[in-house]
Amino acid sequence: MFKDVSDLIAVNPSKLHYGVCVSDIDSDGQMEFFVCGFGSENQVLKWKNEKLMNIAPGTLLEDPGRSAIGVAAGDLDGDGEEEIYVLNTDTFLGRKKLTDRLFSKSDGSWVDLFSLPINMDEANMCAGRSVCCVDRTGSGRYGFFVANYGGMMKLFELSETGFLEDKALEAGLITYPTGGRALLSLPLVSHHAMDIFAGNEGGPNFLFVHSGKENGAYAECAKAYGLMDSMENCRGIAVIDIIDTGSFGLACGNWQGPHRLFIPSGPGPIGGAKALGFPDAEPTLGGFKDVASAEMARPSPIRTVIAADFDNDGFEELFFNNIGTNNRLFRQTSAGCWIEADIGDALETNGLGTGAAVADIDNDGCLELLVAHGETRPQPLSFFKPHENTNSWMRVMPLTKQGAPARGASVRLTDETGRTQKRVIDAGSGYLCCMEPIAHFGLGQLRGPVDVSVCWPDGASLTLQGVEIRQCLRLSHPKAVAKVSA
Repeated sequence: MFKDVSDLIAVNPSKLHYGVCVSDIDSDGQMEFFVCGFGSENQVLKWKNEKLMNIAPGTLLEDPGRSAIGVAAGDLDGDGEEEIYVLNTDTFLGRKKLTDRLFSKSDGSWVDLFSLPINMDEANMCAGRSVCCVDRTGSGRYGFFVANYGGMMKLFELSETGFLEDKALEAGLITYPTGGRALLSLPLVSHHAMDIFAGNEGGPNFLFVHSGKENGAYAECAKAYGLMDSMENCRGIAVIDIIDTGSFGLACGNWQGPHRLFIPSGPGPIGGAKALGFPDAEPTLGGFKDVASAEMARPSPIRTVIAADFDNDGFEELFFNNIGTNNRLFRQTSAGCWIEADIGDALETNGLGTGAAVADIDNDGCLELLVAHGETRPQPLSFFKPHENTNSWMRVMPLTKQGAPARGASVRLTDETGRTQKRVIDAGSGYLCCMEPIAHFGLGQLRGPVDVSVCWPDGASLTLQGVEIRQCLRLSHPKAVAKVSA
């Protein structure tokens, strides 16, 4: 599948790297990789002159000497540009010394919102692992939800008066201190609202289901939907398209335990979603059942899990990023059926994998894979491309009312054969990372136009018919402040 093109990283020293996030960091309309440095500078890798060039030097984003581990992007203030939340962790659990960073642009320069006097009292002082963004009211303004380890989870939102507030209690996202590891935010159970799945260590996972009400409150329902997995220690999670069902599933990597492939085919809440009082929840959706094969479930020291169609054949692959042992790749052949595939150069037998992210960073219609390493020993980054082929593709980037990436929106594509694929715009990818905010579809050898439907977190929807393929289509929200052309 993959060929190693790490020589395309212009400067690539051995360092301790962790989370990777994809966002338009320099506001030029193109995506960049943000790479967390643990005890060293963060990097921002931009595709420039046929190389990945670090453009962070001289900016606040470098932030040297801290312990960056998790990262996510989202438009916090509704200005049409994404903020970058960087989770610093200098201790295993409990209270830490170094605060997190929340980088926002002001007059073209970056500022850390947690360093402003009005926000210092709200800074997260608990060790954490992952962060995701969530628009719980459908406003186009995202909060950042933080999975803390040995402390309460946090939800940072911007108040109407312009300062940061922890809204976790108000939103119903307070449970009890746990070993928070991984986060996803998407319409998993709900029709369009962003639910939150939290993968934990040393205790059950959480599923916070959106109430469907204007206040954006949640209720914890992992047991009702069969997602607790109490005896395992979660790490990477990825959202998968369950072929021909229109539903999402979850691929969950458990640390040195059986990995899971949860698809919505098990018994759900008694009385269904209505019995739980969720007006936006899909009424016909049951609970989740683990259908991972023995081959896929085989325990490993897993970190990031990524679902993406790397070869553009129309079916997603699953990439398992391990630390200290071989990475693995699985290919979907039918609903819930995955077989191991040849991973090529991304095997990385001696790689100390920590984080990873995908993006079409060079705009050629194929997804590239950036893998971070470190933790126990400094290693350079790895950069991979899939082997070239003639398969077709389509990319869709929904935008918020304010023009920022609409993370959490769902996108359906129906091809000329009538087959439908579904993706969600990434809002934080399981463990430490955050993927590109674009729905990527492979189409195999098809060449005809496609139909595209988008559903935003506020329930707004848009359908386009007869769309030409091999393009990245930018779609404005139906109530956009300013329209954006394709």
